[in-house]
Amino acid sequence: MIEKIDHIGIAVKDLENSFAKFKNIFNISNYHQETVEEQKVKIISFLIADVRIELTAPTDQDSPIHKFLEKRGEGIHHIAFKVDKIIEELDKLKNLGINLINDSPVDGAHNMKIAFLHPKSTNGVLIELCTEK
Repeated sequence: MIEKIDHIGIAVKDLENSFAKFKNIFNISNYHQETVEEQKVKIISFLIADVRIELTAPTDQDSPIHKFLEKRGEGIHHIAFKVDKIIEELDKLKNLGINLINDSPVDGAHNMKIAFLHPKSTNGVLIELCTEK
């Protein structure tokens, strides 16, 4: 079951420069930074009210974020929804005819397991499902 919006992912070319802008806009003092090797990205995330904003930059040209940036430029990349049982949720969505990018969860930031739904099945919106490991 979907519990809530967990975060909004924003694709950026220069992580530090982009974070400096957001830090000034929202007066951010607490943030989290990490590299997610499996996704080939570096992130900086912070909370605005109870929604996490995740600035995401590629660490490699094979990164999905690098490909996104080349095709579409910087901007909103995905909306992530926290789910309680990700495998059951993926099975349910697959049975409903939703195309999945990830048939099974992979490692993501914040010690989460994640999986993406294909935007062709969700009106052009890349949706991520995430759950704590």
